[in-house]
Amino acid sequence: MGFHAEYSNYTSQTKEEMLQQLLMSYEALSSDCTNWVANLSNCASLLWHGYHSLNVPVNWTGFYVTHKPDELILGPFQGKVACQTIQFGKGVCGNAISSGETQLVEDVHNYPGHIACDGETNSEIVVPMIKDGVKIGVLDLDCLAPNGFDKMDKEYLEKLVALILTSCEFPTLH
Repeated sequence: MGFHAEYSNYTSQTKEEMLQQLLMSYEALSSDCTNWVANLSNCASLLWHGYHSLNVPVNWTGFYVTHKPDELILGPFQGKVACQTIQFGKGVCGNAISSGETQLVEDVHNYPGHIACDGETNSEIVVPMIKDGVKIGVLDLDCLAPNGFDKMDKEYLEKLVALILTSCEFPTLH
């Protein structure tokens, strides 16, 4: 590739091909950079452009990172402005980081305690980022369509988080 921006040009025909291309693009972009802000910023853009290349109406792709021992703060993202802080155990993001398990939500309106940063969102997937027992943050994707994400998204987004955790140096909590 001649320019970094070319990684946003998806040529995939299927979701699985797009997700595989996304993983390869992230690996290439992060291969000589360990800065978490730079890598998560590019990753949010790759996710945004990847899903839009398949006409999946994602309206937010990004990250929340651990700010205090029990609080997430807004990190790099693509989409409309968002909630700035989320307590562990609150909403989809807070539950993902607290439980350590990916939250695949088909209909956010039926999710107890859902935090609506954007009232147009109908479905969401949140993958916790935990390394050596340390809760780093979450990867969060919102979609305008109900059932916007499935088990394939879960599988590949968990692989993406594994790559993120090996390619980024995150600051430690004080």
